[in-house]
Amino acid sequence: MTTATATATATASATTATTTARAASRPRLGPVPVLWLALLATPLAAGANAPVLILPDMARALGVSGSTATWLVASYAWAMAVGTPLLAGLLRRRGLRAALRVASALLVGGTLLVAASPWLPLTLTGRAAQAAGGAGLTAVAMSLAGSARRMGVISAGFGILGASGPLLGAQLAHAVSWRLSLCVSVIAVLAVPMVSRYATASATPTTPTTPAASAAPTAPTAPTAPGTAPGGRFDVRGAALLTAFVTALVLLPHAPVAALGSSAVAATLLALHVRRQPDGFVPASLIRKPLFLGSALLALALSGSYFTLLFSVPRLLADRAGWDAGTAGTGQLVALLTGSALSWLLAAASARMSRVAVRSVLVGVGAAAAAIAVFASWGPLLLVATVGGTFAATGANAVLSMHAASSAPDPQRPTAIGLFALCYQLGGAFGPAIATALVLAA
Repeated sequence: MTTATATATATASATTATTTARAASRPRLGPVPVLWLALLATPLAAGANAPVLILPDMARALGVSGSTATWLVASYAWAMAVGTPLLAGLLRRRGLRAALRVASALLVGGTLLVAASPWLPLTLTGRAAQAAGGAGLTAVAMSLAGSARRMGVISAGFGILGASGPLLGAQLAHAVSWRLSLCVSVIAVLAVPMVSRYATASATPTTPTTPAASAAPTAPTAPTAPGTAPGGRFDVRGAALLTAFVTALVLLPHAPVAALGSSAVAATLLALHVRRQPDGFVPASLIRKPLFLGSALLALALSGSYFTLLFSVPRLLADRAGWDAGTAGTGQLVALLTGSALSWLLAAASARMSRVAVRSVLVGVGAAAAAIAVFASWGPLLLVATVGGTFAATGANAVLSMHAASSAPDPQRPTAIGLFALCYQLGGAFGPAIATALVLAA
């Protein structure tokens, strides 16, 4: 060994030791507090439901019909469904900081568009950007939750803010402007600095294994969330095909014939692509696992049932029990809040329950809620159905998301959570259409 080489090696070793000592001396924070994760994720639900009671005001302000204004709701639902797996893929490939930056930029940029745009197309673009950004922050929060109990807090928060969204939107519209009602989801960015600080400070610093490796200069890399695998080529074609498939499914209630054909074509092309590229945007090994598929499909069913009840019960209360709109709205709000709060108890207890027991509870309560809604004519019983549907769907989001994530290896867990959330949110797209076909159009 030459003198120069020995000196370089010694210097590199000393530098490595100094860096390691400094990293060890830095204060290490624990997991991200769950309330910060809830703040990061749950404003999305309030933003989604805020327009429900103010659509006529929005239509008049934009100079469009009421049916056209409903696209402000549809565009948000579409972007939530599409944005969740896309931003989860970014989290997997580029890490926590990149996902937080992109999601925050989309949410803030979309909110500015919604606040200032005088035209419907720009407002639709802003709503879609808001939803995609919020979906990205939600994917980050779910990836960092780490347990069904913590996920239960996030999921219960979703239910509570989702239930409060219509009333909150109406109050803000009455006091200030309907545009402010559509901007409530932007408060999620308040949690971004704290989540980034905790998550990156909790990451274990890596140290080279050999002096030769430590002597080579390396570019700094952004810390990543647990379960992410930064780097790697992004599967653009797989992401585009999944987006096309989800778009066709979301449009199914609005243009059934065209959407059905488009979804069939997109599904076929996506399946062929997954066979050619099994480690791409939609991993073949993941979607073949019974635990993941069972969790995702059950969440889709329970979510669809919940959103069907959400839109049907107020009409059923009026038709069958003779309740006026105010009484029905207040009763449904209490039922939604109760079901969301009870779902956290299931999430907290799920660690001591088998998967079969958890799924039996979810399926049993969900089926009972649907049966009560079909046959009950007494108002309080219809509210009990709402409690059951909310409990089953919100509990499924909390517990089954952890089941879905556990079915995947660490590098694929953000993808598993993103695809699971996509299935859950598709229930939100199908539920209102089912309610319209079965109840609202009658």
